[in-house]
Amino acid sequence: MATIPAGYTLLLLLPFCLTNLCVSAEELNIEEAILPESSLQKPSVLIAIIARNAAHTLPYFMDCIDKLNYPKSRIAIWAATDHNIDNTTAILREWLKSVQKLYHYVEWRPMAEPQSYPDELGPKHWPASRFTHVMKLRQAAMRTAREKWSDYILYIDADNFLTNPQTLNLMLSENKTIVAPMLESRTLYSNYWCGITPQGYYKRTPDYVLIREWKRLGCFPVPMVHSTMLIDLRKEASKNLQFYPPHEDYTWAFDDIIVFAFSSRQTGIQMYICNREHYGYLAVPMKPHQTLQDDIDNFVHVQTEAMIDRPPLEPSRYVHVPPKHPDKMGFDEIFMINLKRRQDRRVRMLRSLYEQEIQVKIFDAVDGKALNTSQLKALKIEVIPGYHDPYSGRTLTRGEIGCFLSHYYIWKEVVDRGLEKSLVIEDDVRFEPLFKHKLMKLMNDIEEVELEWDLIYIGRKRMQVERPEKAIPNVMNLVEADYSYWTLGYAISRQGAEKLIAAEPFNKMLPVDEFLPVMFNKHPVEKYLEFYEPRDLKAFSAEPLLIYPTHYTGQPGYFSDTETSTIWDNETVVTDWDRRYSLKSREQGQIHSDAQNKDALPPQPTLQTSSRDEL
Repeated sequence: MATIPAGYTLLLLLPFCLTNLCVSAEELNIEEAILPESSLQKPSVLIAIIARNAAHTLPYFMDCIDKLNYPKSRIAIWAATDHNIDNTTAILREWLKSVQKLYHYVEWRPMAEPQSYPDELGPKHWPASRFTHVMKLRQAAMRTAREKWSDYILYIDADNFLTNPQTLNLMLSENKTIVAPMLESRTLYSNYWCGITPQGYYKRTPDYVLIREWKRLGCFPVPMVHSTMLIDLRKEASKNLQFYPPHEDYTWAFDDIIVFAFSSRQTGIQMYICNREHYGYLAVPMKPHQTLQDDIDNFVHVQTEAMIDRPPLEPSRYVHVPPKHPDKMGFDEIFMINLKRRQDRRVRMLRSLYEQEIQVKIFDAVDGKALNTSQLKALKIEVIPGYHDPYSGRTLTRGEIGCFLSHYYIWKEVVDRGLEKSLVIEDDVRFEPLFKHKLMKLMNDIEEVELEWDLIYIGRKRMQVERPEKAIPNVMNLVEADYSYWTLGYAISRQGAEKLIAAEPFNKMLPVDEFLPVMFNKHPVEKYLEFYEPRDLKAFSAEPLLIYPTHYTGQPGYFSDTETSTIWDNETVVTDWDRRYSLKSREQGQIHSDAQNKDALPPQPTLQTSSRDEL
């Protein structure tokens, strides 16, 4: 009979002994509290930043990074600069020095020289040498992330602004190998493609618009994401992803985003774009011939657009931002009409104008809702005989009277101060890209040809859309104004203000945007014309327009201060139902949408409002 060595006997008895020990411990009734296991740490993320000529965007871009709701101890920063003619390198260095102790790891790769690529035509041009260099930088960032055992790498361009602090957490929760948050611009442009041609170029598809305009919500498989995207380096397939060198089978255009999309396809990785929430903004790419100043103006437009529905972009507290120097754009005065009780609009407009370096004088609007019958009688205000709103049938509201008085008192100030050239804007407008540059050029062109003018619309609702307006010879983007609604913005001369005041409109009052077409003899209702003589106001309009309403009738958050007020001579409340559903508003909104290719707002509620005249 075989014998069992003594040592093996002990090993065989060990489980039995341990079991007995456990039982004995329970029998002893030890009441020591058992501590729960701690939660797992957040995945580690390397954020890769490549900045070129981005001094104007970096402070705001970095504030978005500062505000990401994610443990900074689990974030590494990899930052590089590339051929800069501005102080991008200095700004990025200042920020990195201030925050490096907050983050797990910081790697800094500045390039001070040379300032440009040998074969580029300008700072916005992308020659092959630039694509090569950028792809090498992106590949270096990925290599660093892998070497440092990062779980994820987040690529984000310096003109992309993640205004939603939860963006990183939200993208991680999608559990995709490559996923991107959909970013907004004023146009249909975003950071993804829904289709690619056999040659590797962009292909238009119906799905793109549905996703971009939030008509479909979710996280969607797409053939291309770019500019901002999160890559899960823990996934097995991610080991074969690369920006440089391009895949050996690659024959498409030499472009970093197309190269990487091809690499993703060859690796068997699906890209995804998510639009479940609002995540942030990105600038529309500039054309090769455009300048760095064009890029700065483009960013200013991104800032002003961001303020319409959400808090403004702010600069990082870790960098110094020089103050701006607003001016009056060559006008003697710029009036911004605002009700004191609408502080939300006042703050937004002042910030938006400051970012564009435009100096304004706030003109406290007459609050029509506060007007009483005694005040109306003291001013000898009477509605023009036979006036009824063309769509609701109601007469003038007190809000419309307050709006008229606000504009009238500005005309009085123009005359009293002898202001030869002034600009009037309301507080519910959005500005076209390069607004300041375009308006200054328009006014200079008008001055050069010595055109006599009284009023020039820069924002309005054109009513006679079926017939063209007469273009003005030798002045680009100017037409003779036909019948128009809204007083969103207009330039007015001293003689124009004198004509409007001389008409003595108080005892035959119309809404101010009906009164102006009467005065330049373009109102379609002839009986109104009979009450005003002469009707010789020289009125023109910028074409295309330079400002538009923040929101159109019926959009989320729409509210009218003029059309929800009471009738001028009684206390009957009139709602804005008629304007919201009026043929005029709906058709004009569609015309504008088609002409400008504007994008729908996201489903979140909005803060600002717009109407025909909201005072």
